Amino acid sequence: MPAAYPEEFRRDVVRVARKGEAPLSQIAKDFGIAEGTLSNWLKRADIDDGVRSGITTTEAAELREVKKRNKLLEQENEILRRAATYFAKQLPPK
Repeated sequence: MPAAYPEEFRRDVVRVARKGEAPLSQIAKDFGIAEGTLSNWLKRADIDDGVRSGITTTEAAELREVKKRNKLLEQENEILRRAATYFAKQLPPK
């Protein structure tokens, strides 16, 4: 799913929210986003900055790629297993 907001916009909103000059509800309203969205962005930024424990955005992207690659390899392996079975049936008995 593509990001609804550009990364630069997210960073700017998080920077303003971290200043603590206004409540999160007001900041969210000013930028035209939901308060829950702003809260999620702040949590994600804390994880990415090492303030909070969790999987960083980079690690999550790498994990998605590894899972995708693993699924592809499993499919290829299944095809090879089926082909081996098919060809084994075609061999004349000894």
